[in-house]
Amino acid sequence: MKVLITGATGFIGGDLVKENINKGNIVKVLVLKDDPGENLLREKGVEIVIGDIANYSDVEKACEGVDVIFHCAGIVTDFAPYQLYVDVNVIGMENICKAAVKVQVKRLVYMSTNDVFGPIEDVVIDETFPLKKWGEPYPDTKIEAEEIAWKYYRENKLPVTMVYGCWVFGIGDKTFVPLVADSIVKKELIFWRKNVHVWPNYIENLVDLLMLISEDERAIGNGYLVHDGEMVTFQDFCKQIAETLGVKPIKTHIPYLLAKMAGWILEKWWRVTKKKTRPLLTTYTVTNLGSRLNFSIEKAERELGWVPKIPFKDGMEKTMIWLKTLDLETLKEK
Repeated sequence: MKVLITGATGFIGGDLVKENINKGNIVKVLVLKDDPGENLLREKGVEIVIGDIANYSDVEKACEGVDVIFHCAGIVTDFAPYQLYVDVNVIGMENICKAAVKVQVKRLVYMSTNDVFGPIEDVVIDETFPLKKWGEPYPDTKIEAEEIAWKYYRENKLPVTMVYGCWVFGIGDKTFVPLVADSIVKKELIFWRKNVHVWPNYIENLVDLLMLISEDERAIGNGYLVHDGEMVTFQDFCKQIAETLGVKPIKTHIPYLLAKMAGWILEKWWRVTKKKTRPLLTTYTVTNLGSRLNFSIEKAERELGWVPKIPFKDGMEKTMIWLKTLDLETLKEK
Protein backbone atom coordinates (compact mmCIF):
# COMPACT_ATOMS: atom_id res chain seq x y z
CA MET A 1 0.00 0.00 0.00
CA LYS A 2 1.26 3.48 -0.85
CA VAL A 3 0.43 6.18 1.69
CA LEU A 4 0.77 9.94 1.77
CA ILE A 5 1.46 11.54 5.14
CA THR A 6 1.11 15.28 5.55
CA GLY A 7 2.74 16.85 8.59
CA ALA A 8 5.37 14.11 8.45
CA THR A 9 8.01 16.22 10.19
CA GLY A 10 5.69 16.71 13.17
CA PHE A 11 5.23 14.50 16.21
CA ILE A 12 2.24 12.43 15.07
CA GLY A 13 3.19 12.41 11.40
CA GLY A 14 6.72 11.30 12.22
CA ASP A 15 5.51 8.30 14.19
CA LEU A 16 3.10 7.42 11.38
CA VAL A 17 6.02 7.42 8.95
CA LYS A 18 7.90 4.92 11.12
CA GLU A 19 4.88 2.67 11.63
CA ASN A 20 3.99 2.59 7.93
CA ILE A 21 7.58 1.71 7.03
CA ASN A 22 7.51 -1.05 9.65
CA LYS A 23 4.31 -2.37 8.06
CA GLY A 24 6.01 -2.49 4.65
CA ASN A 25 4.01 0.35 3.13
CA ILE A 26 5.49 2.74 0.59
CA VAL A 27 5.55 6.18 2.19
CA LYS A 28 5.22 9.52 0.44
CA VAL A 29 5.31 12.86 2.27
CA LEU A 30 4.59 16.51 1.53
CA VAL A 31 6.99 18.90 3.25
CA LEU A 32 7.68 22.59 3.02
CA LYS A 33 10.84 23.81 1.32
CA ASP A 34 13.77 24.02 3.77
CA ASP A 35 11.92 22.05 6.45
CA PRO A 36 14.66 20.98 8.92
CA GLY A 37 13.12 17.51 9.18
CA GLU A 38 13.48 16.75 5.47
CA ASN A 39 16.91 15.12 5.69
CA LEU A 40 15.78 12.69 8.38
CA LEU A 41 12.89 11.62 6.16
CA ARG A 42 15.23 11.10 3.22
CA GLU A 43 17.38 8.85 5.39
CA LYS A 44 14.30 6.71 6.02
CA GLY A 45 13.86 6.26 2.27
CA VAL A 46 10.49 7.94 1.90
CA GLU A 47 9.39 9.70 -1.28
CA ILE A 48 9.44 13.45 -0.72
CA VAL A 49 7.35 16.08 -2.47
CA ILE A 50 8.39 19.64 -1.68
CA GLY A 51 5.39 21.91 -1.51
CA ASP A 52 2.82 23.85 0.46
CA ILE A 53 -0.43 22.31 1.71
CA ALA A 54 -2.14 25.61 0.81
CA ASN A 55 -1.11 25.25 -2.85
CA TYR A 56 -3.40 22.90 -4.77
CA SER A 57 -0.93 21.93 -7.47
CA ASP A 58 1.57 20.85 -4.81
CA VAL A 59 -1.08 18.79 -3.04
CA GLU A 60 -2.28 17.17 -6.25
CA LYS A 61 1.26 16.12 -7.07
CA ALA A 62 1.69 14.65 -3.60
CA CYS A 63 -1.56 12.67 -3.87
CA GLU A 64 -0.75 11.05 -7.21
CA GLY A 65 -0.51 7.27 -6.99
CA VAL A 66 -1.40 6.89 -3.30
CA ASP A 67 -3.97 4.56 -1.75
CA VAL A 68 -4.33 6.17 1.66
CA ILE A 69 -3.83 9.72 2.93
CA PHE A 70 -3.04 10.47 6.57
CA HIS A 71 -3.70 14.19 6.82
CA CYS A 72 -1.84 15.37 9.91
CA ALA A 73 -0.59 18.78 8.75
CA GLY A 74 -2.01 21.62 10.80
CA ILE A 75 -1.29 24.74 12.79
CA VAL A 76 -1.66 23.51 16.35
CA THR A 77 -0.12 26.37 18.29
CA ASP A 78 -2.26 28.60 20.47
CA PHE A 79 -0.83 31.79 18.99
CA ALA A 80 -0.19 32.52 15.31
CA PRO A 81 -1.48 34.87 12.58
CA TYR A 82 -5.11 33.95 11.90
CA GLN A 83 -4.52 33.68 8.16
CA LEU A 84 -1.95 30.97 8.80
CA TYR A 85 -4.61 28.85 10.53
CA VAL A 86 -6.90 29.39 7.54
CA ASP A 87 -4.22 28.62 4.95
CA VAL A 88 -3.07 25.37 6.55
CA ASN A 89 -6.09 24.04 8.43
CA VAL A 90 -8.91 25.13 6.12
CA ILE A 91 -7.50 25.69 2.62
CA GLY A 92 -5.15 22.75 3.19
CA MET A 93 -8.11 20.47 3.87
CA GLU A 94 -9.98 21.71 0.79
CA ASN A 95 -6.92 20.95 -1.33
CA ILE A 96 -6.44 17.50 0.18
CA CYS A 97 -10.09 16.54 -0.35
CA LYS A 98 -10.18 17.84 -3.91
CA ALA A 99 -7.00 15.98 -4.85
CA ALA A 100 -8.07 12.83 -3.00
CA VAL A 101 -11.27 12.68 -5.02
CA LYS A 102 -9.36 13.18 -8.26
CA VAL A 103 -6.93 10.32 -7.62
CA GLN A 104 -9.64 8.15 -6.03
CA VAL A 105 -7.92 7.27 -2.79
CA LYS A 106 -9.19 4.33 -0.78
CA ARG A 107 -9.11 6.24 2.49
CA LEU A 108 -8.55 9.74 3.87
CA VAL A 109 -7.76 9.71 7.59
CA TYR A 110 -7.90 13.18 9.11
CA MET A 111 -6.16 13.99 12.40
CA SER A 112 -8.68 16.25 14.10
CA THR A 113 -8.94 17.18 17.79
CA ASN A 114 -11.29 16.73 20.72
CA ASP A 115 -11.46 20.55 20.81
CA VAL A 116 -14.05 20.52 18.01
CA PHE A 117 -16.75 19.52 20.50
CA GLY A 118 -16.24 22.67 22.56
CA PRO A 119 -15.42 23.15 26.26
CA ILE A 120 -18.62 21.56 27.60
CA GLU A 121 -18.51 20.35 31.20
CA ASP A 122 -20.75 18.09 33.31
CA VAL A 123 -21.36 15.66 30.44
CA VAL A 124 -19.46 12.77 28.87
CA ILE A 125 -18.66 13.89 25.35
CA ASP A 126 -18.82 11.32 22.57
CA GLU A 127 -18.90 11.43 18.78
CA THR A 128 -22.63 12.14 18.66
CA PHE A 129 -22.07 15.65 20.03
CA PRO A 130 -22.34 18.51 17.52
CA LEU A 131 -19.26 20.51 16.59
CA LYS A 132 -19.10 23.68 18.66
CA LYS A 133 -16.90 26.69 17.93
CA TRP A 134 -15.51 28.52 20.92
CA GLY A 135 -13.97 31.69 19.53
CA GLU A 136 -10.38 30.45 19.21
CA PRO A 137 -8.58 30.08 15.87
CA TYR A 138 -7.21 26.56 16.35
CA PRO A 139 -10.40 24.65 17.24
CA ASP A 140 -12.60 26.84 15.05
CA THR A 141 -10.51 26.29 11.91
CA LYS A 142 -10.31 22.56 12.68
CA ILE A 143 -14.11 22.56 12.70
CA GLU A 144 -14.17 24.33 9.33
CA ALA A 145 -11.77 21.72 7.99
CA GLU A 146 -13.94 18.88 9.23
CA GLU A 147 -17.04 20.41 7.66
CA ILE A 148 -15.21 20.51 4.32
CA ALA A 149 -14.27 16.83 4.61
CA TRP A 150 -17.84 15.76 5.40
CA LYS A 151 -19.07 17.79 2.41
CA TYR A 152 -16.76 15.81 0.13
CA TYR A 153 -17.92 12.60 1.81
CA ARG A 154 -21.57 13.40 1.08
CA GLU A 155 -21.19 14.92 -2.38
CA ASN A 156 -18.21 13.01 -3.80
CA LYS A 157 -18.26 9.79 -1.75
CA LEU A 158 -14.79 10.52 -0.42
CA PRO A 159 -13.97 7.67 2.03
CA VAL A 160 -13.05 9.84 4.98
CA THR A 161 -12.60 9.09 8.69
CA MET A 162 -12.04 11.60 11.53
CA VAL A 163 -9.82 10.96 14.53
CA TYR A 164 -10.33 13.21 17.53
CA GLY A 165 -7.10 13.05 19.48
CA CYS A 166 -6.99 14.23 23.08
CA TRP A 167 -3.75 15.21 24.87
CA VAL A 168 -1.17 13.48 22.67
CA PHE A 169 2.18 12.84 24.36
CA GLY A 170 5.10 10.46 24.20
CA ILE A 171 8.69 10.05 23.11
CA GLY A 172 9.51 12.73 20.55
CA ASP A 173 6.71 15.05 21.69
CA LYS A 174 7.43 18.54 20.36
CA THR A 175 4.67 20.53 22.05
CA PHE A 176 2.74 19.33 25.09
CA VAL A 177 5.30 17.75 27.46
CA PRO A 178 8.30 19.94 26.47
CA LEU A 179 6.28 23.15 26.86
CA VAL A 180 4.93 22.11 30.25
CA ALA A 181 8.36 20.94 31.39
CA ASP A 182 9.94 24.20 30.25
CA SER A 183 7.44 26.28 32.20
CA ILE A 184 7.92 24.12 35.31
CA VAL A 185 11.70 24.38 35.18
CA LYS A 186 11.53 28.16 34.71
CA LYS A 187 8.84 28.46 37.43
CA GLU A 188 6.57 30.18 34.91
CA LEU A 189 3.69 27.72 35.28
CA ILE A 190 0.66 28.70 37.31
CA PHE A 191 -2.70 27.03 37.81
CA TRP A 192 -6.03 28.81 37.65
CA ARG A 193 -8.39 25.98 38.50
CA LYS A 194 -8.03 22.88 40.64
CA ASN A 195 -8.58 19.34 39.41
CA VAL A 196 -8.48 20.21 35.70
CA HIS A 197 -9.11 17.10 33.58
CA VAL A 198 -6.49 15.85 31.12
CA TRP A 199 -7.18 12.81 28.94
CA PRO A 200 -3.70 11.59 27.95
CA ASN A 201 -3.24 9.99 24.54
CA TYR A 202 0.04 8.09 24.30
CA ILE A 203 1.44 8.35 20.78
CA GLU A 204 1.68 4.59 20.21
CA ASN A 205 -1.99 4.15 21.09
CA LEU A 206 -2.98 6.93 18.71
CA VAL A 207 -0.91 5.55 15.83
CA ASP A 208 -2.33 2.08 16.47
CA LEU A 209 -5.87 3.41 15.96
CA LEU A 210 -4.86 5.47 12.92
CA MET A 211 -3.38 2.40 11.23
CA LEU A 212 -6.48 0.31 12.03
CA ILE A 213 -8.76 2.99 10.61
CA SER A 214 -6.75 3.18 7.39
CA GLU A 215 -7.61 -0.45 6.64
CA ASP A 216 -11.02 -1.09 8.24
CA GLU A 217 -13.93 -0.23 5.96
CA ARG A 218 -16.25 0.11 8.95
CA ALA A 219 -14.45 3.37 9.77
CA ILE A 220 -15.51 5.12 6.55
CA GLY A 221 -17.85 8.00 7.25
CA ASN A 222 -17.18 7.88 10.99
CA GLY A 223 -15.21 9.78 13.59
CA TYR A 224 -13.50 8.38 16.68
CA LEU A 225 -12.33 9.95 19.92
CA VAL A 226 -9.06 8.53 21.19
CA HIS A 227 -7.19 8.61 24.50
CA ASP A 228 -5.60 6.13 26.91
CA GLY A 229 -8.86 5.28 28.64
CA GLU A 230 -8.28 7.23 31.83
CA MET A 231 -8.21 10.77 33.16
CA VAL A 232 -5.47 12.44 35.17
CA THR A 233 -5.60 15.91 36.66
CA PHE A 234 -3.33 18.48 35.07
CA GLN A 235 -1.82 19.13 38.50
CA ASP A 236 -0.83 15.47 38.90
CA PHE A 237 0.51 15.35 35.35
CA CYS A 238 2.71 18.36 36.09
CA LYS A 239 3.78 16.88 39.43
CA GLN A 240 5.13 13.79 37.65
CA ILE A 241 7.13 16.00 35.28
CA ALA A 242 8.53 18.05 38.17
CA GLU A 243 9.55 14.92 40.08
CA THR A 244 11.20 13.51 36.96
CA LEU A 245 13.26 16.66 36.48
CA GLY A 246 14.10 17.00 40.15
CA VAL A 247 12.45 20.37 40.65
CA LYS A 248 9.75 21.51 43.08
CA PRO A 249 6.17 20.95 41.92
CA ILE A 250 4.21 24.06 41.02
CA LYS A 251 1.53 24.97 43.56
CA THR A 252 0.69 28.59 42.65
CA HIS A 253 -2.96 29.26 41.80
CA ILE A 254 -4.64 32.43 40.57
CA PRO A 255 -8.35 33.07 39.91
CA TYR A 256 -9.64 31.80 36.56
CA LEU A 257 -11.05 35.17 35.45
CA LEU A 258 -7.76 36.87 36.27
CA ALA A 259 -5.90 34.33 34.13
CA LYS A 260 -8.36 34.81 31.27
CA MET A 261 -7.94 38.59 31.42
CA ALA A 262 -4.16 38.27 31.55
CA GLY A 263 -4.20 36.03 28.47
CA TRP A 264 -6.34 38.53 26.57
CA ILE A 265 -4.07 41.46 27.49
CA LEU A 266 -0.88 39.57 26.64
CA GLU A 267 -2.23 38.51 23.24
CA LYS A 268 -3.15 42.11 22.41
CA TRP A 269 0.24 43.38 23.50
CA TRP A 270 2.10 40.71 21.52
CA ARG A 271 0.21 41.62 18.37
CA VAL A 272 0.64 45.38 18.83
CA THR A 273 4.39 45.00 19.42
CA LYS A 274 4.65 42.30 16.71
CA LYS A 275 6.64 39.95 18.90
CA LYS A 276 7.69 36.72 17.16
CA THR A 277 7.43 34.54 20.26
CA ARG A 278 4.21 33.32 21.86
CA PRO A 279 2.81 35.05 24.96
CA LEU A 280 3.34 33.48 28.36
CA LEU A 281 -0.44 33.08 28.54
CA THR A 282 -3.24 32.98 25.94
CA THR A 283 -7.02 32.79 26.24
CA TYR A 284 -7.00 29.41 24.50
CA THR A 285 -4.54 27.98 27.01
CA VAL A 286 -6.53 29.35 29.93
CA THR A 287 -9.72 27.71 28.66
CA ASN A 288 -8.04 24.46 27.68
CA LEU A 289 -6.13 24.07 30.94
CA GLY A 290 -9.01 25.32 33.04
CA SER A 291 -11.73 22.85 32.09
CA ARG A 292 -13.03 19.59 33.51
CA LEU A 293 -14.06 17.83 30.32
CA ASN A 294 -14.87 14.16 29.92
CA PHE A 295 -14.51 12.09 26.74
CA SER A 296 -15.66 8.56 25.88
CA ILE A 297 -13.72 6.22 23.56
CA GLU A 298 -16.42 3.53 23.71
CA LYS A 299 -17.30 3.92 20.02
CA ALA A 300 -13.87 2.78 18.80
CA GLU A 301 -14.12 -0.35 20.93
CA ARG A 302 -17.73 -1.05 19.98
CA GLU A 303 -17.33 -0.58 16.23
CA LEU A 304 -13.69 -1.47 15.58
CA GLY A 305 -12.70 -3.60 18.56
CA TRP A 306 -9.97 -1.09 19.45
CA VAL A 307 -8.71 -0.53 22.97
CA PRO A 308 -5.51 1.27 24.09
CA LYS A 309 -2.67 -1.25 24.11
CA ILE A 310 -0.41 0.76 26.41
CA PRO A 311 -1.76 1.94 29.79
CA PHE A 312 -1.23 5.61 30.61
CA LYS A 313 1.11 4.70 33.48
CA ASP A 314 3.45 2.81 31.14
CA GLY A 315 3.33 5.49 28.46
CA MET A 316 4.07 8.19 31.01
CA GLU A 317 6.99 6.19 32.41
CA LYS A 318 8.53 5.82 28.95
CA THR A 319 8.00 9.52 28.24
CA MET A 320 9.62 10.58 31.51
CA ILE A 321 12.67 8.41 30.82
CA TRP A 322 12.98 10.17 27.46
CA LEU A 323 12.40 13.60 29.01
CA LYS A 324 15.37 13.11 31.33
CA THR A 325 17.64 12.68 28.30
CA LEU A 326 16.81 16.17 26.99
CA ASP A 327 18.79 19.31 27.64
CA LEU A 328 16.75 21.38 30.09
CA GLU A 329 17.87 24.54 28.31
CA THR A 330 16.31 23.42 25.03
CA LEU A 331 13.13 21.76 26.25
CA LYS A 332 10.91 24.29 24.53
CA GLU A 333 10.82 23.19 20.89
CA LYS A 334 7.70 25.06 19.83
